[in-house]
Amino acid sequence: MSASIWRKKPVERLIAEKEESRLARSLGPLDLIALGIGAIIGTGIFVLTGVAAALYAGPALIVSVIVSGVVAGLAALTYAEMASMIPVSGSAYTYTFAALGEFPAWIVGWNIILGYLVAAGAVAMGWGAYFGELLRSLGVELPPALTHPPAQGGVINLPAALFSLAVAGLVTAGTRESAAVNKLVVLVKLAVVVLFVLVGAWHVDPANWRPFLPYGYAGIMSGAAIIFFAYIGFDAVATAAEEARRPGRDLPVGIIGSLAICTLLYVMVTVVLTGLVPYYRLDVASPVATALLAAGVTWAGSLVALGALAGITSVLLAVIYAQSRVFLAMSRDGLLPPWFGRVHPRLRTPYLNTIFIGGVVALVAGLVPLEVVAQMANIGTLTAFVMVAAGVMILRRTKPDAPRPFKVPFYPYLPLLSLLFSLYLILSLPRVTLMRFLVWMVLGVLVYFLYGYWRSDLAPGDQRPRWRFFASPVAKPRRERNE
Repeated sequence: MSASIWRKKPVERLIAEKEESRLARSLGPLDLIALGIGAIIGTGIFVLTGVAAALYAGPALIVSVIVSGVVAGLAALTYAEMASMIPVSGSAYTYTFAALGEFPAWIVGWNIILGYLVAAGAVAMGWGAYFGELLRSLGVELPPALTHPPAQGGVINLPAALFSLAVAGLVTAGTRESAAVNKLVVLVKLAVVVLFVLVGAWHVDPANWRPFLPYGYAGIMSGAAIIFFAYIGFDAVATAAEEARRPGRDLPVGIIGSLAICTLLYVMVTVVLTGLVPYYRLDVASPVATALLAAGVTWAGSLVALGALAGITSVLLAVIYAQSRVFLAMSRDGLLPPWFGRVHPRLRTPYLNTIFIGGVVALVAGLVPLEVVAQMANIGTLTAFVMVAAGVMILRRTKPDAPRPFKVPFYPYLPLLSLLFSLYLILSLPRVTLMRFLVWMVLGVLVYFLYGYWRSDLAPGDQRPRWRFFASPVAKPRRERNE
């Protein structure tokens, strides 16, 4: 035990704790690929492509998508190595704990919380927008006060908030049940994406791709930083480590396989979308359906709206699932209160923290504008990517003989490129986003030093807080906390 904020959790201990996990191990490689596709294909294609094209990149969003895909691919390779070496819930948080120490791990975990909670909010907003489009096609119009947040003249985005609570309930019900629903909706949304590409390609007007660079080359990188939100879903696969049947083999397959499929689909959709209508008309929450309707393909627009509902459902399911497992890992380490780590004896899911996540996501989706949410999700996740890439390089030096069923090729160049590209995308985000992130980081540091540092499993047994606020015992045994 150590009083240092750099205290590390050995890989061997992490794996030993995983063996005591009460989570159900029921996911195979197809489940994990479906989980990744479920998390990646959704809000990025059906929602954020429009915002990124209209406000940041124009038709050059095609290049932005490729740039984001390359950066995500490099990050996915580093995740695959760490997931095969440390097949434990918690994803980047757990990997950083083993490689860099507790305080960096807390910062990563805190940023993953930011990334997932606001990402889930953006997903729910997209679902609400497409639900509204579907209702309008049936002649039903919801009051604006119940479909827009206060900043946009409404009271609350009620469909998005209620949808968040419903999906949280499904995730609480069980891993096997969630995986079965996820595979079904993944098939539906893949069919819809292919339909959009095939039908939309016949109505593309090349004139809509001119000017190709309305915002200059800087717009390409700004668009890449925004659309990168679309790719962060592969992290959800890594969080499923303790529920995978053969994690050493299946996790890399799930991470890399899902990302490769999704990158190809994203490029095709962006080419068609920006060719259907002028880029400045895409600043809506349902750009894919809107583009088809504007092109006169009304039947396909309604069908795409229905498919988008299914697709976005699987994204929110995957994001809430992933966030609940990160909370579980952080609670198990003592950095969050014990109730975040409680597993239901019959459902075998972390039910309390999942219900909590559903409530927070409902508030974000109901009350915060989409653009703000998307930018905050990106910066939190990109920070985690930087730490994972650094962790790969550190553990190659400190644990050279540890089993690694999958290794990043062309080491150390690809992990270093992943780190540098992620940093560059962070700096490409709007200044106001960086300021909001700084506020979030300050809050996270306060929470760590006021709670996590003292309650950590790695804190010395005789360590006691200096203030009455911390009068409760510090180093409770892990089993006692989870009971």
